[in-house]
Amino acid sequence: PDLGRRFAERKRCADLECSMLMCRGKAMRDFKGPDCRFVNFKKGEAVYVYYKLIGKSTELWAGSVGSDFGYFPKDLLEINHNYSNEELELPTDVSLTWF
Repeated sequence: PDLGRRFAERKRCADLECSMLMCRGKAMRDFKGPDCRFVNFKKGEAVYVYYKLIGKSTELWAGSVGSDFGYFPKDLLEINHNYSNEELELPTDVSLTWF
C-alpha cells in the first residue's frame, strides 16, 4: 500500500496516545537526519523513545533529544533504561502527523 508520508503502517507504544516513554538510551554516534521529520543528535546525548515503527520500516524509532522530536535509526541507540515493558501495537496514521 502507498504509505504517503508515513514510513510504516504500524507502531509499538507504551500507551494508546504514544505519549509515555518506552525507554531511554545514549547515542552511540552523531546523527543528522535527511529532513525535518528526523531528530539530530550528537554522540553521548540522551535520546528518549516514545514509539517504535514496525513492519516496513523497523529500523526507525521516534523520540526526543532535548525539545526536538523526530525519527532516528534504532541502531544508533544504546538502551540504558526501560520505562515500560508493555507494548501496544497501533496504526501510525493517527499521531504521526502532529510533529
